Amino acid sequence: MLTMFCSKSAKNNDELISQLKERREIKSDKIEKVMRLVDRGDFAKDDLYEDCPQYIGYGATISAPNIHAFAIEHLEDVLKEGNKVLDVGSGSGYLSTCFAYLVGKSGQVIGIDHIKELVDWSYSNVSKNHSALLKSKRIQFIISDGREGYAENGPYQAIHVGAAAKKTPQKLLDQLAPGGKLLIPVYSLSNPGTQTLEQIEKSEDGQIFRTKLTGVRFVPLTEKEVQWNDD
Repeated sequence: MLTMFCSKSAKNNDELISQLKERREIKSDKIEKVMRLVDRGDFAKDDLYEDCPQYIGYGATISAPNIHAFAIEHLEDVLKEGNKVLDVGSGSGYLSTCFAYLVGKSGQVIGIDHIKELVDWSYSNVSKNHSALLKSKRIQFIISDGREGYAENGPYQAIHVGAAAKKTPQKLLDQLAPGGKLLIPVYSLSNPGTQTLEQIEKSEDGQIFRTKLTGVRFVPLTEKEVQWNDD
């Protein structure tokens, strides 16, 4: 079960990851190693090591660390060397960076966001301690509507969506590779105020299988003008 409250702030990233490990919110040694390598303090603005979502401006948030761990754990089997990842609503760039290390030197991550200021900030965040990922183009950040995906670089073995949709965009399903996984928060049809994180798998013959994982609360996946109006 995901943490539904804010835990006591850790002093640093290692302490934060140790707390997540102790609570079994990180189970994989490989993911623990990556989350220790990618310091959350490089990607958040306030309360850097608190296990809570944080506002990062422009109508966007960086998810709580336990949510990040949960997402990576559920995608781990498709985050293999050489695979491609699409990170929709890449925000701070944190998850894109974790994904890049997991898919290795021959893999690639496309982070996509429709707010230019967030994309610029992502570059700045990653450049602090992981600039080689940008120079090698293991990570590329794109300014665009994430609901459209980024077909020219697909298909993707893993797609992560960091905002809640009324329904899964068809273009993302189309860009999911056979054998791939997509994680997306989706609003409930019966109770519109609630959201569920869904795992969508595409079989080798193109069939779609959906699994409801857990209740979550994300910002909406919507138009740039609705998310943030800079007038």
